[in-house]
Amino acid sequence: MIRNLHAHDVMITEVVVSAPEDLVAAANLKMVRANIGGVPIVKEKKLIGLITHRDILLAGGEALKLKVEDLMSKDLVVVNKDTHLKDISKIMADTGYQRIPVVKGDKLIGLITQSCIIRAVADYLD
Repeated sequence: MIRNLHAHDVMITEVVVSAPEDLVAAANLKMVRANIGGVPIVKEKKLIGLITHRDILLAGGEALKLKVEDLMSKDLVVVNKDTHLKDISKIMADTGYQRIPVVKGDKLIGLITQSCIIRAVADYLD
């Protein structure tokens, strides 16, 4: 039943990530190739930020020459693997965020996207 779903039930575990020292252009290329809208930024397995296509577009053409750490969002909303899907959905609805990192301590273990939630609802409706 959908009411009993938690982050670990629906999260992506094979997460495409970038490093803070990567060029924004490289992170952008990863997003394009994977057909995703954003990537978590990880240093020594620790989540330290997130960068999205929107961040890059808003920064303008010169942003591609910057390092990811210069453009990434650092104040992130994160959840743990036991966070209820209802709570994650509420966070997304209230903030407009399209992706929420799932962490254990400060280590990235997954990612919840709007698509993860839509898939869970679709599975429930089947």
